[in-house]
Amino acid sequence: MRTFKNLAELASCTGEELGVSDWHEVTQEQVNLFAEATGDHQWIHVDPEKAAHGPFGRTIAHGYLTVSLIPMLSAETYKVESVRMGVNYGSDKVRFPAPLPVGSRVRGRAKLVEVVPVALGQRVTVEFTVEAEGVDKPVCVARTLAIFAE
Repeated sequence: MRTFKNLAELASCTGEELGVSDWHEVTQEQVNLFAEATGDHQWIHVDPEKAAHGPFGRTIAHGYLTVSLIPMLSAETYKVESVRMGVNYGSDKVRFPAPLPVGSRVRGRAKLVEVVPVALGQRVTVEFTVEAEGVDKPVCVARTLAIFAE
């Protein structure tokens, strides 16, 4: 984990990789709970028997489940000590270049795009790439936006 004293120090690293998270397994139980929470029970996600005969040979995680892992993975890549509050401001350019097979381990890679002053503090844009072991392409690439206040 990379640690910054304040937002000015973070901003000085624009264009740099901020860090890489640990590996985390994505389980069928997580996928099933996500399906329950969102109402998305498509067989490709929740029916291992049927998915075994489908295009990916097993179940795959929902794309939005993959996006929802970013806060956890991000918390392992960098932190800014002086920040007293952080608010999710959204995401730009979310893509899923490859499916995420259930049972895979994923990790996140964060690159600082920009830090811009806004009314509540600083808007921090990070390009976040979620990689899965054994998958050639990223399973998710998103520009995440957060408002940080010191």
